[in-house]
Amino acid sequence: MSKRIGIYPGTFDPITLGHADILRRGCKLVDWLIVGVTTNPSKNPMFDTAERLAMVQREVATMGLGNVEVVGFNALLMKFAKAQGASVIVRGLRAVADFEYEYQMAGMNQQIDEDIETVFLMADVSLQPIASRLVKEIALYGGDIAPFVSEQVREDVVARVEKLGLKGDY
Repeated sequence: MSKRIGIYPGTFDPITLGHADILRRGCKLVDWLIVGVTTNPSKNPMFDTAERLAMVQREVATMGLGNVEVVGFNALLMKFAKAQGASVIVRGLRAVADFEYEYQMAGMNQQIDEDIETVFLMADVSLQPIASRLVKEIALYGGDIAPFVSEQVREDVVARVEKLGLKGDY
């Protein structure tokens, strides 16, 4: 019997507790889960790809998940998934706005490769408001991001804000 491989793609800039929740639950659905850390030309990342890869790898190691691998990619998701032998794309949903976007993406992806299914996981209710974009904005304005990210990620974000010369009151 072949292994069921899944892909959990994202920019993870930075990885949040919401991402970790979907990752923890998504790895139960497949034999092997690949966290695909990607670039997105429409986003202005705080961390470069290598930094995000290292951050996600560290978080996965901290979580102690034995069936998860972190891989960087800069390609069409469905081509990446096919190259990895994946049959499942795992996506997290927080709100209705996420669903509309993800539904459209799933439809387009199905047109590209109908053999790869998209599975949606609802974020834990307590984590639904968390978005990387908002975490960065809160940090840039000196707010406390501890409720939204791990301690190590918080330190990474705070250090980056300070490096940018935008020190907040932490």
